[in-house]
Amino acid sequence: QVQLVESGGGLVQAGGSLTLSCALSGGTFSSYVMGWFRQAPGKEREFVAAIYRSGSRTYFADSVKGRFSISRHNAKNTVYLQGSGLKPEDTAVYYCAADPSPLEYYTRSAYNYWGQGTQVIVSS
Repeated sequence: QVQLVESGGGLVQAGGSLTLSCALSGGTFSSYVMGWFRQAPGKEREFVAAIYRSGSRTYFADSVKGRFSISRHNAKNTVYLQGSGLKPEDTAVYYCAADPSPLEYYTRSAYNYWGQGTQVIVSS
């Protein structure tokens, strides 16, 4: 059974940087497309970024382009989300997701496996 565990969330000042990690167990990490989503209070869960199995393709939501990056270290079964120039509107619970071959990298329904989330708070 695939299990995902996020870490690295916390409090950061506006304009600061933060790196989130997500470790996968119970499966072959390199076989999965990995995604990051976030959900702010009172908002719908939204797509943030995704990375293909080889890491050769990455995708970002318009709201984070130029500020966020996604990477993976297959030998460590870990995907990372790095944010810089953080804004108060980046405050949310960030979720890691995985799927062997999602038809749509930007939708929740495309991913079979999800982590429990890690809280990010950007103070003004």
